[in-house]
Amino acid sequence: MDTDLDQAISRKGRHVALVIAGAALAWLAIQAVAPAVGLSTRYLLLFDFAALAAFIYAGVNIFQIWRLRQKNQG
Repeated sequence: MDTDLDQAISRKGRHVALVIAGAALAWLAIQAVAPAVGLSTRYLLLFDFAALAAFIYAGVNIFQIWRLRQKNQG
């Protein structure tokens, strides 16, 4: 049972890491490419909110991982 929970925690941790890295890289790419393409500030704000949503999603998942680890330890 513990190994299944440990594997689930590890899988969720990798998922969160990919979400954080992907959101940060996508946001940086959009910020770099937008002036060259002439993208409106409206669209930049949309991408800002999308990155913020991804970081909030990651934060919620990190909290869930923390709770799972506490349940596993005690």
